Amino acid sequence: MLRYGWIVLLLIVVAVVTAAGTMKAQDAAANPVTFAKDVLPILQKNCQSCHRPGQIAPMSLLTYEQVRPWARAIKARVLTREMPPWFADPQHGTFANDRSLKQTDIDTIAKWADGGAPQGDPNEAPPPIEWAADGWQITPDVIVRGPEFRVPARPPNNVIEWATALMPSGFTKDTWITSLEIKPSDLTVTHHICMTFVPHRANAKYYVWNWNESPRDEDGVATDAGATPGGAATGTEQAVGASGFGGGFACYVPGVQADDYRKFDAAKLIPANSDISFAVHYTPTGKEVVDRPLIGFTVADKPAEKQWISYAISGAYSNFAIPPQEPNYKSPPAEAEFTADVWLVQMMPHMHVRGKDMTYHLIYSDGRDEVVLNVPRYDFNWQIVYNPMKPIFAPKGTRLHVEAHFNNSSSNKYNPDPNRTVYRGRMTWEEMMSPFFSIITDAKTDPKTILKLRGQTRIDNGA
Repeated sequence: MLRYGWIVLLLIVVAVVTAAGTMKAQDAAANPVTFAKDVLPILQKNCQSCHRPGQIAPMSLLTYEQVRPWARAIKARVLTREMPPWFADPQHGTFANDRSLKQTDIDTIAKWADGGAPQGDPNEAPPPIEWAADGWQITPDVIVRGPEFRVPARPPNNVIEWATALMPSGFTKDTWITSLEIKPSDLTVTHHICMTFVPHRANAKYYVWNWNESPRDEDGVATDAGATPGGAATGTEQAVGASGFGGGFACYVPGVQADDYRKFDAAKLIPANSDISFAVHYTPTGKEVVDRPLIGFTVADKPAEKQWISYAISGAYSNFAIPPQEPNYKSPPAEAEFTADVWLVQMMPHMHVRGKDMTYHLIYSDGRDEVVLNVPRYDFNWQIVYNPMKPIFAPKGTRLHVEAHFNNSSSNKYNPDPNRTVYRGRMTWEEMMSPFFSIITDAKTDPKTILKLRGQTRIDNGA
């Protein structure tokens, strides 16, 4: 009898499990994962800032018709967490612009693709996001058209060195700007565009491109000051970011977001009749292209109480030399001290193709060391700005200490030549260690006095 009792119990358990599975399948069939109800909200929050017309991504993901052909590819990319690109270690800080997907979002996209990628009821879709017109991330009040740059199809050695040009800003009176965006006209060739506001000089030559053609040895290694062991910072690098207006420094690199100071009730002061200095780097594609970047601004109607200031600093390059086949070279650190109370609001690690990782520390006057950003897997293809969820207070005397490692070995699939020593240089096959960051502080504080460089750290133009 006992044996028959166990058999009956087993049959009951099997029946319950089967019924539960049937009910679950019926529930899934009755409530399928659809694009309109389940997938579109995820794309709006995490993907559409890049995947829309005029932005860096190769396809638009605004509508069902645009997304449906890519359903399986999207599933594959999110399962491996290749998309959306986000590399900050979640153990160190939270970020307002974190676009990484939760596991539940990944599961939703996978189920949708596996279920045939149905559209669902369009009435269940959230309203479309009202993006700024013509590919802008902001809706500018003022647009300044930059100098025209002709990118040749096939330049000598297939290399275009950095170039600089000067132009009037167009601001004829002191103006507080509340956001800033640099918008290339051709994303396919644009490696970076940096700009800074500089005081007007008499007899300034406008719209004339000057190439920073670094002297190079027979192997193509730059031999100008600062590029090889024993070199010093160049005048251009000292000037960018440390110029008379300090906070006017900004860059476009692939994947970067517009600078928007409004959420912090902050702004940047652009003095009347100032000029704009451009530093650009283009990559030839085999087709001649003309790029004429635009700079968009929103303007405050009154003076700000808090100012936003942007910097890029670099570690000591006098002994920066990455040996061949070195998988974990530790760069000289970059370090600066804040001479006033500030709030850290933005960080962007920048290296080139051998970049491996970068870590930002705040070291307080009591000796406490706080890691405010750790990027354990750096990817040169995505220049990501990390915005802390809340501004991080750094009282006067706090040090910003940044460390980085490089992989110059054969294990780095992006490494153009792992058998060469790599020095500091402007071009992609050379290297940089340039941590970008932005702060806000009292508007009455002189921007030129806020940052005290330590050791051999210097202000750099990065990119």
